[in-house]
Parts: sequence; C-alpha cells; structure tokens
Amino acid sequence: MTDKSPTGRKLALGVLGLGEGRSIISAGLKSDLWDVAQVCDLNEDLCRARCAEFGLPGYTTSYDDMLADPAIDVIGIYTPDHLHAGHTLKALRAGKHVICTKPFLDRLDQARDVLEAARASGLSVMVGQSSRFFAPYARQRQHWDTGVFGKLHSVETHYNADHRWFLAKGWAHLDAFKWLYGGLSHPVDFVRWYVPDVSEVMGYGILSDNGREIGLKNPDTYHFVFKSRGGVIGRISGTYSSPVAPIQRDSHMSCILRAANGASHADYYDLRYAWKIGAQSVVETFEDLDDYFFRFGGHSHHAGEYQNYIEYFARCLAAGTTPKPDAAEGIVTVALMQAMDEAAGSGKAVQVEQILIRYGLGDLVGA
Repeated sequence: MTDKSPTGRKLALGVLGLGEGRSIISAGLKSDLWDVAQVCDLNEDLCRARCAEFGLPGYTTSYDDMLADPAIDVIGIYTPDHLHAGHTLKALRAGKHVICTKPFLDRLDQARDVLEAARASGLSVMVGQSSRFFAPYARQRQHWDTGVFGKLHSVETHYNADHRWFLAKGWAHLDAFKWLYGGLSHPVDFVRWYVPDVSEVMGYGILSDNGREIGLKNPDTYHFVFKSRGGVIGRISGTYSSPVAPIQRDSHMSCILRAANGASHADYYDLRYAWKIGAQSVVETFEDLDDYFFRFGGHSHHAGEYQNYIEYFARCLAAGTTPKPDAAEGIVTVALMQAMDEAAGSGKAVQVEQILIRYGLGDLVGA
C-alpha cells in the first residue's frame, strides 16, 4: 500500500491506448470511485475522437508526459499486446499503480523484469481479465465458492469469434500478434481461475484459409487439452477467422465446470448461468444488465466488465489487499499460453513448469 490511497477521494486514472481503452474511459466516467484524469494515444485523430465522444477536456500523445503528472494514481494500459511489458515497466518506475489489459505479456523474456519491478515498487498491478467480472461468470464463481458442487473433475472453456475485422488494426499483421494470446487468454484465464496448478498441455493450432487470405501470420484456430497436478483435466478451444454458430446454440464464450455433486455452465452473449445439483436444475439470466455491460451498441465493447474490475481494484487499494490476477498470476498464465503455443507447434505435450524454469521464473511454479 502506498501513500496514494483512494480512501476519501476518487482515484485518478490515466488511460494509455484509446482503441481498446474506450471501455475503461466509459467505466471511469461512470464510476463513483474514479476520475479519468488524462488519456493518451499516438494517434491524434483517435485522441480527438475520444475527447469528443466522452466530453474530455484534453489529451496527450506523450506517455512520458502522462507519467510525469503527480495527480495520476493508476495507469490503464490498453496498447497492442507486444507493448504491454515496456509500458508496465515505465508506469511502475514512475510510481503508478497499473491495470493492464490481457494478455499481460505476449512473451516471457521480460517477465522477470516486470515481476521484480512490481515487487520492488510496492505498487499494485492487476491484469484486466474482464470476463471474470461479467455477470454470469462472477455468479458461477460465487456459486462455486460455496462448496456445494464438491470436488472439481473437469473444466471446459472456449471463445469463438469471427474477428476478421480485427485486421484493420495494423499491428495485427505483425509476426508478434497471436490469437493464442489475444483471444484464448479469456478461456485460459477461466481455467487458471479454477485450476491454478495446470501442469501439462497438448493440442493443435492451424492458420485457416480465411486467416491466411487476410494476412494473419500465426494460427487462428486452436484446440487443447490439459491436466493439473491435482488430477483435474479439461479443454480449451478458440477460433477467430471462421463464421460462428447462432448464439441460440453457441454463446461463443462459455465456461463449464463438472464436479462430484453437479455441474455449472456460464455463457457470455446471452447473459446466462445454468447449474444442476442432484435433481435440481436452474437457469439464471441477467438480460436486464445488457445495457450496463454493452454500452456502445451491439455486443462489441463491454464496458460494464471494466467498471466492475476497476471498482474492485479501487476497493482492494482501500483495503490494502492484492487485486487478482496480479503480476505473478498473470505471468504464470502467459507461461501456460506459451506451453500451448509450443505444444501446437510440436504436436507434443509441454510442461508448464519447464517453461517457467527456462525463463528464470521457477519461483512462480504453483503461483
């Protein structure tokens, strides 16, 4: 806990990256716990557009200038994946708390530097795994934590989306961009949420004809299986350049838990949570929250999740507790994704522990 306590006042937020950052701007402006103090992007046209959209008084195109503002408590990082490590390090060295969108990192060669900087600073770093804060998944976790389902046997997660529009972002054409990190990080995080001790993963990935035609460099279609040290098994899937099934049959993002006494199933777009214990079957819906979560038309930017997680972050700072997922948890999740990447390339099972040790992160085994 630093002297920048939110107790008695709003936290001042600086937003870096105004494409994906659109949702956290809305979240900060709607929240009683936050002020949006500054926004920053290299694209000045986008800066002007966001200021006009939200009635913001101004912007900067200099990250250094934003970091130099002593009034800013927290930096929200919503830049391209391959820039997250550098932007997080600069924020910590400037004395700012950090909320970084997923994936926390897109590779592990800077993970030790980020981890050490976070530990040395005494500041809070949270990975913005927004889906944990979406109503069906939050309800599923709350229900799971009561213990009524018994011992966990299996987790099945997927995220399927026709994201060919994403290639309008120039950085999505880079060799550094991988859907395994940018898309699968959602279902991978669900797995890590319930099964923090994943030990081994294997699976396959392909670059679809659709993805190749629009210029993707890396696979866009994945299926994996995993096992944990504790005996839980499961699967993770994702497709990103193929048409999706109607949401009446496939919610496009789901998390299914199967346990000794029952099972539960949380869905995304239809805001639904279903569960069965013994002879009791229940479907809970959250359609009345649609306008809260999806504020900009359609089901694109999901700002309600961002508001939920920045308010959780503020409450953690006020209480002196660690917001989760923190830097250590986020790095192990990246190690799991790298294990998946290597498994897809080799066709062989890969041990997550071996990945962590290779990058000097053996102390995070089990984190």
